[in-house]
Amino acid sequence: MTKVKFDVVDFVMAYESGEASQEYLLEGFANLIKTGQAWSLQGHYGRTAQSLIDGGYISREGEILQYAEE
Repeated sequence: MTKVKFDVVDFVMAYESGEASQEYLLEGFANLIKTGQAWSLQGHYGRTAQSLIDGGYISREGEILQYAEE
């Protein structure tokens, strides 16, 4: 099975336009945390990533711990 590579540009466009579902938002931020990109993008991404970590949704390693209720 081939794993599809996460597309950061697609995620950022969907997130910033408000089109990202809660599931895609968590998957996107998990990927940004896992790769370290959350800390190199504009500050909002790092603050949101940290908030998701603090809230128990994503681990510091970038693993999704729980999905938010929509």
